[in-house]
Amino acid sequence: MRDPKFTDYVLLTVLALIWSSAFFNIKIATYSFSPVSIAFLRIFFGAIPVAVLCLYKKIKIEAFSKDWYWFATIGIVNLVIPFFLISFGVEKIQSNLAAILMATTPLSASVLAHFFTKNEKINYIKIFGVLVGFSGIIFLFSDNILINKNNFISAIAILVGSTFYVIGGLLTLKVSNKKNESVTSSILIWATIFILPLSLILNYFNSSNIFSFIQDVHFSHRLDSTISVIYLGIVPTGIAWLMRFRILKNNGLVFQAQVAYLIPIFGVILGYIFLKEIITYKVMISLIAVIIGIYFVRKSNKKDIIKQTV
Repeated sequence: MRDPKFTDYVLLTVLALIWSSAFFNIKIATYSFSPVSIAFLRIFFGAIPVAVLCLYKKIKIEAFSKDWYWFATIGIVNLVIPFFLISFGVEKIQSNLAAILMATTPLSASVLAHFFTKNEKINYIKIFGVLVGFSGIIFLFSDNILINKNNFISAIAILVGSTFYVIGGLLTLKVSNKKNESVTSSILIWATIFILPLSLILNYFNSSNIFSFIQDVHFSHRLDSTISVIYLGIVPTGIAWLMRFRILKNNGLVFQAQVAYLIPIFGVILGYIFLKEIITYKVMISLIAVIIGIYFVRKSNKKDIIKQTV
């Protein structure tokens, strides 16, 4: 692990831009695809670059090894459920709101990690950060211009999706001794195996717009939606995770965690640039509160890591 150089900061910024771009692309994808189809295609196209890299580097994919049940569980919890919930939510709310709501992931992680890990216990700094961050989210829900009775459940779905990301991250610790590329490809493979039949079953029993899957199998989708859904799989789901692993390997967790500050900021900016989304004063206040909350949580985590290495 080395001290960050200029190129490392550039890579971190690019990673933040890629992950931030996922939100407005999900919005565009919902113009033609159902939430369950978006989730499936993200996972399917995301698996391709990771699997190709494993084959190129001759890394063994352990999807069907003795730890297959961990890969399957993580695939469901960390990919299938949040991808579906986020797509479902973004259908009815602005993508910039989704970026802010998803930015609560580090805040939720600090709470859950206290109960399920040994080295990340909560303290007064973390409590302050969590309270400030979630106060911003509560304030955001008071914005009747953007969140109302018609899309309230959609906003809640995104918050729930972010929590599943955290749970999936905690479960990933169970296979942390394996190569990152192998873990990622194995998780994506199991997520694909799970979501394809699930999509067909849900479509059979309930062919509503939420669960429609077979109805999406045609070639008359909007071009922008098709490009967005392919982009979502290959870039934010596949390539970005490989970039994340490189940053973690070269610069460590504390440096990589700084991406959390940039994602909601870029998410709001990109939503305005590409979709002309409304930015109210409550959106700005909520964004600032969430970033401040993340700062205090990360500040506490950094101190913990330093103590553990002394």
